[in-house]
Amino acid sequence: METIAGYFAHIPAAHRSLILVGGIAFFWMLEQAAPLFAFRYSKTKHAGVNLFFTLTTILVNFPLAFLLLKTSQWAVANGVGVLQWVPPLPLWATVLAGLLLLDLVGAWLAHFTQHQVRWLWQFHAVHHSDVHVDTTTANRHHPGESLVRFGFTLLAVGLVGAPMWLVFLYQSLSVVLSQFNHANIELPGWLNQAVGWLVVTPNMHHVHHHYVLPYSNTNYGNIFSVWDRLFTTYAERAGHELVYGLDTHPAPHEQSHIGGILATPFRPYRPPVGEKQAQTV
Repeated sequence: METIAGYFAHIPAAHRSLILVGGIAFFWMLEQAAPLFAFRYSKTKHAGVNLFFTLTTILVNFPLAFLLLKTSQWAVANGVGVLQWVPPLPLWATVLAGLLLLDLVGAWLAHFTQHQVRWLWQFHAVHHSDVHVDTTTANRHHPGESLVRFGFTLLAVGLVGAPMWLVFLYQSLSVVLSQFNHANIELPGWLNQAVGWLVVTPNMHHVHHHYVLPYSNTNYGNIFSVWDRLFTTYAERAGHELVYGLDTHPAPHEQSHIGGILATPFRPYRPPVGEKQAQTV
């Protein structure tokens, strides 16, 4: 187990980039082989839009990365954060507790807050406006949302007292699991049940991308499914019944045109409607 800490303490940026590219390539091929939905769209054009937002996320996060490093170093050096307050744990326990807590604060809480605070939702709506959810959707975030998420990550690192190797490990797992649970695939029921008690599966996260409430306000998890089960935000729905996108953003330029997508947060707020209302409109 010591090798885990050692590797992720010195993992080069190139390796993390390979994780991103390799994950997209792997799940892209899996989607081609056994897709949940056989979408009638240009997969390459769709990916191009979402990869543009992958690039903007990198451009936002890269120059701010030193803040993560400084926050982690300060927390560890000054004994700040949950992992620094408890007696020394075995490495496996440090990894498990650290990953769970980073996921709770840096991902689940960030995601939940973005759905509850109106101006944050305006930015997060860019992610939900994708009507063809696949593995590239995982990286579809407005630059403004990237800043918000980075702020929650900083908060998580400080509250957890996470050493930098643990932050790198979490971020690597987060990239892969996010690509996995957005992928246009569906796990068999028995496998989804077995795996879904631990991690967020495509079957679970796709429900979150259903186009109307209450489903779009459920299943906020990123890596671990335990938080939605614990906070009663867990929901299920058959994959073939799902409709992706947002009832409030039906225009094509808000879904697939980069300029229109970038402008989404700055348009007047549009209140969502529930599923029963949407069916009668």
